[in-house]
Formats: sequence, C-alpha cells, structure tokens
Amino acid sequence: MEPPFDLAETDRLLSTTRSVRKRLDFTRPVEREVVLDCVRLSQQAPTGSNTQKWAWLLVDEAERRRSLGDLYRELADAMFGQARQAFANDVQTERVYSSVEYLGEHMGDAPLLAIPCVAKDTFGELAAGNAAGAVTYGSIFPAVWSFMLALRSRGLGSTLTTMHLVRERECAELLGIPEDYVQVGLIPVAYTIGTDFKPAMRPSPETITHWNQW
Repeated sequence: MEPPFDLAETDRLLSTTRSVRKRLDFTRPVEREVVLDCVRLSQQAPTGSNTQKWAWLLVDEAERRRSLGDLYRELADAMFGQARQAFANDVQTERVYSSVEYLGEHMGDAPLLAIPCVAKDTFGELAAGNAAGAVTYGSIFPAVWSFMLALRSRGLGSTLTTMHLVRERECAELLGIPEDYVQVGLIPVAYTIGTDFKPAMRPSPETITHWNQW
C-alpha cells in the first residue's frame, strides 16, 4: 500500500527537528502570521478528554523580551555552573551545556518568545500516579511538539526550556498571565542559520524495545 505521505520528507522533519540554540538568527524578524500558522497546526494535536484549554503567549515586544531574558540569564548562571563541572569529562554533555549557557546569555535576543499555557482546571483532581495525564504533560506537550515541528518546516528553530518556571509567578505578573493558567515552557523562536540539521546519535531501537514482556 502506498504511504499517504512522502516518507523521506516526513522522516527528515521528524529526525532533524533539533533543540536549536547557537544557530538561532537573532537579526532576522519573525513574522506574526508565520507563528500563528504554527499555533494553528498545534491546535490539531491530540489531548486528554478532547479538552483544548490551551493558550499561547507570544512575546515580540523588545522590552518584555529583554526582561524575560534577564530573568532567564540569572537562573542559568545560578544553575549550570556546578552542573557543568559534574559532566566535565562527557564531551557530548559538555557540548549541550555550552549551548545552554549560550542561550542563557541570549534568550532575550530571540525575536519572539513563546510561552504555552494551559488552564489549571483542565482535568481537575487526578488520581495518584497519573502524572502522564496531568495538565502540564498530557494536555499541552503534544501541541508544543507540533508547534516546533511546524516551525522547523518553515525554516525556524526553537527549543523547549522550563527553567523560568522556578520564577513562574514573576513571569506571570510581568506578562499579565491570569492565575488560573499554568505556564509549561519558554520557547525562543527565530529563523535558523542554515537548515542542514542532522539526526542525533541515538542507540538502536532494538536496545530499548521489549516485546510482550520486559
């Protein structure tokens, strides 16, 4: 049976949508209509109980971006100094931390910052152990990933960060986010410097897959 999609292009999109930090182009503006197209696609993501109590706060005003960037930088400086020392002999992890530190310095330079939010009462009280169904996971992260894939297909890069949630209330006051909404991330959005992203090194699926029984 003929696949309904071009598998080569679909697989390339899925395998090369990276967390982009050092290759974000901070000099090129991001058009609002392009980002709204990506939000529109994210709305098609599946969600628990078919309840889409999502909201996206898109920040392209320079002063507010700088304020968010300053807050993120303070947190990055405090959190990653000791963490990098702990992984000093791990080349791949060191490369990631270098990239994270770069973003810490430049978060506020991104032409657009996206904050996905979800209503706190999306599912009400959850049974113990049902973390996968919690509002910050089951209801919003599929939409976030769809948003990032849509950005990639249009030549834009992004990375999902959550560090600012340590000071979520401060961010909410800065941006006027109502108390009945939970922030689940801070996503810098920019056109990428080049588009030649490659799949990351991962173990073969056979090494992490169990059939019928662990």
